[in-house]
Amino acid sequence: MTRIISGAAGSLALTVPDAGTRPTSDRVRESLFSALESAGAVDDAAVLDLYAGSGALGLEAVSRGARSADLVEKAPRAASVARRNADAVSRAVAGAAIRVHRAAAEAFVRSDAGRYDLVLIDPPYDVGETEIAELLALLAPRLTPEATVIVERATRSPRPSVPASLVHGRSKKYGDTTMWWLHPAP
Repeated sequence: MTRIISGAAGSLALTVPDAGTRPTSDRVRESLFSALESAGAVDDAAVLDLYAGSGALGLEAVSRGARSADLVEKAPRAASVARRNADAVSRAVAGAAIRVHRAAAEAFVRSDAGRYDLVLIDPPYDVGETEIAELLALLAPRLTPEATVIVERATRSPRPSVPASLVHGRSKKYGDTTMWWLHPAP
């Protein structure tokens, strides 16, 4: 069972798509969000969750104090599940601004005019490194100066290539998953 770990919607059960997604485990989300909260990256943040699947990452951020979340998912079934989960979290978190967009990640970033403090990118493992590098280049102008970008990949994957406008921060391995932290270049 996937659930919101902490915050205003803590313990709320989330529905996950029956196929085609790879939900981030509760243990990994708990560790990631503890680190993000320690870094001050969640409170009052505008969050973008690309390849959202069930929306668990973006919704966890809202539960912990993010002011808004845009959940972007291309697959119709997964987007529908994300919408139901967003509705449930919205009922638990007063004033939450959660929007679900059924779109491809790159298409959304190309057409969106928002600015984001926290971006969560958890693509299917078969999404290639070139595609991720192109997405990061498109995303960079949409980031606030103190933004944090998290890229979740298989541990066997290489370190993500980043445009000159982004720099690598830390990385953390959780079994077969690695979280890469990126920030706007100073």
